[in-house]
Amino acid sequence: MSNPIITKQFHFCAAHQYGHKKWSQEKNTQVFGKDAKVHGHNYTLEVSITGDINPDTGWLIDLEYLKKIVNENVIKVFDHSRIESDIPWFQNKQPSSENMVIFIWGQLNKDLKEGKLHHIRLIETETIFTDYYGD
Repeated sequence: MSNPIITKQFHFCAAHQYGHKKWSQEKNTQVFGKDAKVHGHNYTLEVSITGDINPDTGWLIDLEYLKKIVNENVIKVFDHSRIESDIPWFQNKQPSSENMVIFIWGQLNKDLKEGKLHHIRLIETETIFTDYYGD
């Protein structure tokens, strides 16, 4: 029998720009198109937790605790940032949603004391989202 999975949504706004400093602006535009310019998104982050249900509370995780670690480790880091220049982990990495979910997973997993991180989904636009299930 598998354990239930609970998911909570969070929101933040951030800007980013794709490109390589060693490339010309022309090549960056050729490869990354309009994303070679600074632009932003209103992100939705979905964090899914699984594990054993606490028999005393009936919960997988205290959602206030989850909210606290997501706010401290993700929202405060990303919200109103310029990802590739404000967050050291992204130095020499593209600020893609693919890299963002890997960073977010590590940020959450290090402090998660209840439940087990099962899945995260980062929604960048109405039609683009990235899922990650960890290593």
